[in-house]
Amino acid sequence: MPPPGARSGPLPLALALDPALAAPLHVQLRDALRGAILERRLGAGSRLPASRTLAADLGCARGTVLLALEQLAAEGYLVARAGSGTRVAAVLPEDLHPPAAARAAKAAPPPVLSRRGRALAAAPSRTYLTGPEAPDAFALGRPAREAFPFEVFAKLIQAEWRAGPAGAPHPLGLPTLRRAVAAYLSAGRGVPCTEDEVILTGGIRQSLRLLARVLLDPGEAAYVEEPGYPGIAGALAEAGLRPIPVPVGPGGLAVTGARALAPEARLAVVTPAHHYPLGHAMSLENRLDLLAWARSRGGWIVEDDYDGAYRYAGRPLAPLRALDREGRVIYAGSFSKVLLPALQLGYLVLPEGLARPVHRALAEAGAAPAGLGQGALARFIEEGHLAAHLRRTRRLYALRQEALLAAAARHADILAVAPLEGGMHLVARPGPAWHGGLDDRRAVAACAAAGISAVALSAYHAAPDGAPGLLLGYAAVPERAIAPAVARMAEALRNALRTPPG
Repeated sequence: MPPPGARSGPLPLALALDPALAAPLHVQLRDALRGAILERRLGAGSRLPASRTLAADLGCARGTVLLALEQLAAEGYLVARAGSGTRVAAVLPEDLHPPAAARAAKAAPPPVLSRRGRALAAAPSRTYLTGPEAPDAFALGRPAREAFPFEVFAKLIQAEWRAGPAGAPHPLGLPTLRRAVAAYLSAGRGVPCTEDEVILTGGIRQSLRLLARVLLDPGEAAYVEEPGYPGIAGALAEAGLRPIPVPVGPGGLAVTGARALAPEARLAVVTPAHHYPLGHAMSLENRLDLLAWARSRGGWIVEDDYDGAYRYAGRPLAPLRALDREGRVIYAGSFSKVLLPALQLGYLVLPEGLARPVHRALAEAGAAPAGLGQGALARFIEEGHLAAHLRRTRRLYALRQEALLAAAARHADILAVAPLEGGMHLVARPGPAWHGGLDDRRAVAACAAAGISAVALSAYHAAPDGAPGLLLGYAAVPERAIAPAVARMAEALRNALRTPPG
């Protein structure tokens, strides 16, 4: 039997034989196959094509192939079994007896990186479990998969495929999807807009790189929230701007404090509906001050409404864009959190005067988001499935936040968790028993060892001494699983507090 994870079908082989060479054909084939195995182009357990197929592909006699395979099997590189074909051995001769030269070989020198590459490699990591194998408790940005209408969406995808591709992706996004997004935002989010003002992107980072290049010159300053999503400052820096972290209070970013840090700035990126990661809503006073600043500076505001559709308490907040009378607010949203992360599809709503130059810039140099699936998503919105999904998940996520709060209250010695009026995550601050000997990065590692996914709050601060805490996403966790997961997390943190760092 092949080892777990090995491919069951035969692998295509990029091999060629040259009759003009002095070496016999079977020796050429033997050496080529051995090289592919040693270079791991053919992995352990990989199945080779049948000898007749391989002979036909190479244009040689079957006997030539059989002779090469027999030699490799005798040397221990291949294993031939009836009914299973010929496969690469799980353990190679070199694994048992590595050559002396390999044993004495020095480690390869580290790669030479650019200044930007070195900075990226040295950046603090937001260590947490990722990928499909990561536990739902308490992964960030992960919606409830069981709540998504996969059957409905699959039928829409099938219908889009049957209709055939419409050609290369439109640089602004599929017109029918842009029209559907405009209708949804106008009716559902209080953002009146038209199809011409909407463009589709690959997400907030691509959106910011595009806007930075169109709106500002290299070296100009841009306000970002502190703490805040590191990808925002990273995207602005990649586009040549200088991100200026502005401390955020309970009322959101205050422009008076921002001006004191960089009076020359002409761009601000904010999350007014639900600050990320602390969850505050921007006060009306700060909203009006920010709009007045943009008007006086000829500046721009990017309103990142990443999960503003999820609000469970308090008065619904109108987007900043709805208060804008001067055309200074660019509204950004995403389908990744409200539907599926795999969609990797966001959108921008541009002020009327900005639409034309951004359209031209995209047509010349913009990377269009993947076109496949846009038609299905357009019909998903038009037929009311998005609105129904949001109603269903609002109720579901509100219950899950309540369950997380109740579970955390039973471990208040170690976790202090306060409710938020919206969103898909909560912030766990250190309780009285969580002393300074355990920083939140060690806490994340302890949680990971216990099978719990969490993110260190300090990693969202620009300064290294940011306030500690853990970000806990609850949207993907069934209510019945929340209390046991919190108990496991609390025990892992208590154990970490008893273990000195080392």
